[in-house]
Amino acid sequence: MRSLVTVGRGLFALLALLGSPCGAHAAGSVYEKDVESACAQIKQACAVLLKSKNLDWAKVTKAFRKQAKSISTDEEHLALLLRLVARLEDGHASVRRTEATKDVPYPRAGVILKGPGMFWCRVGKKLYVKNAWSSAQRAGISPGMEIVKVDGKPAAAFFEQRLASLRDRIGFSTDHHAESFGLHWGLAEPQGTRVDYLVRDLKGKTRKRTVAFDHASFVASGPAFAPKGLKGDRDVVYGKTAKGFGYIHMRRCKSSLPHRVEDALKAIGSVPGMILDFRANGGGGFSHSDLLGRFIPVGKELKFNKRYGSRGEVSYGGPIVVIVDGVTRSAGETGSGMFKEDGRAYMIGESPTAGMSSGKKTLELPSAKFQLYVSVRSNMRRFNKGRGIEGIGVIPHEIVAFKPADLAAGRDTLIERAEALLGDFPQAKVPYHPKRYGWKAP
Repeated sequence: MRSLVTVGRGLFALLALLGSPCGAHAAGSVYEKDVESACAQIKQACAVLLKSKNLDWAKVTKAFRKQAKSISTDEEHLALLLRLVARLEDGHASVRRTEATKDVPYPRAGVILKGPGMFWCRVGKKLYVKNAWSSAQRAGISPGMEIVKVDGKPAAAFFEQRLASLRDRIGFSTDHHAESFGLHWGLAEPQGTRVDYLVRDLKGKTRKRTVAFDHASFVASGPAFAPKGLKGDRDVVYGKTAKGFGYIHMRRCKSSLPHRVEDALKAIGSVPGMILDFRANGGGGFSHSDLLGRFIPVGKELKFNKRYGSRGEVSYGGPIVVIVDGVTRSAGETGSGMFKEDGRAYMIGESPTAGMSSGKKTLELPSAKFQLYVSVRSNMRRFNKGRGIEGIGVIPHEIVAFKPADLAAGRDTLIERAEALLGDFPQAKVPYHPKRYGWKAP
C-alpha cells in the first residue's frame, strides 16, 4: 500500500483508533493503579453483560495488568485504556479525558482519513461493491463487482485482518456490528493512500483498478440505492417507491423525529404500504411512543406486548415493512425494534441490528486522568424473549442479502424485497391487522 499520510487537525476518537498502539516505555505505578482499578470496577459493574457475552475477564485483565507495567506517559495510558474497553465488546464503551488530560491526543489524532468512494457488502463468503461514487467510480469500479484482491492480498484475508485491527481498538457489541462497520467506515485509509483492487464483473472478467483516497466520505449512509425523488434532509428523507409504496429513511433519531415523520406522512399521502428504512441509523433520543403512535389509527390502541396509543393529527394504519442493518445502532435499534417486537410491522435486514443498546455508567480512576464509560445492562428487556438488545441486536423476521445483479442494475435488493412483501404481506407473522383497526387500502 502506497501511503502519503497527511497530519492535520484532530480526527474524532472512534476512527482515530485505526492506528497502531503507542510504544512501550518504563513502568509507572500511577498507570498500573488505574488499570488495576479499571479491571476490578469493570468486573463488578459489568458483571451481567460480561457473563451474557461469555467474556473471560480474568484472562483479559491479566494481559492488561502486565502491559500497564511498561506505560510511562498519559498518551500511552490512554491508548492502553482504549484497548482495554474495546475488550468489553460494547459499542458505547469509551475512555473520556478529564480536565487534567484535555490536551492529551487520541492515538493518531492528526491523521486525516478518507474513504475509497465505495461501500461493500457480503454475499455468502464473497465481498461485493454495494455502491460506488467519487474515487472508486472514476477508477472504473461499479456496484455489483466482486472484490477479489486488495493490494495483491485475497479480499477475504484483507478484510479479516482489517476487522482484527478494528476490534483491537474499537468496541463492537456483536460480530455483525463489527462486520458492517468494517464494510463502511473500516475501508478508510489516510488521505493520499492509493490502493490496488482486483475486481470481477458479472461476466467473470477481472481487472485491476487503482483508487486514490482523496475526498470521499467513509460514513455509512443507509440504502444502496434510494428511491428517486425523495425529499427531506440528512436526518429524514421520504417519498414513494417506483411501485407506489410510501418510503421513509430515518438516518438519525433526534427528539423531533416523531413530528418529522408525521410531516412525511402528510406529504406522502394515501399509500397501500409503507417502508420504514432504519439502515445506518446512528441513534439519538426521542419519544418512542410518539413515533409508533403515528402508525396507529386515530382513536385506536396497540397492546400486543406494550400499550401504545395513537399520536398526532396524521397517522398511517396500513402494512409496514421495516429495514435494518448491522449499523442500525442504539436508539435506532429500539426505535426500529419496537415495530417488530411490539407487533406492528414485518422486519427485514442484511443482519440483525448492531446490538448496542444499554444502560451506562461512568467509572472514575484513581489518577483522575481519565474516566471509563461502560454499559452495565441491556435496554428493552422485553425484546428477544427477555434477553434485551445489548450483545444480540434486533433480529429481523427475514435476513435478505444483496444480489450482485441488482446492485449492477442500480437496484436495492432490500427495498425490492420490501415492495414484494407489501404486495403480498406476511400477515401471519405480524399481530397487527390493518383491517381490524379500520384501515382501508387506497
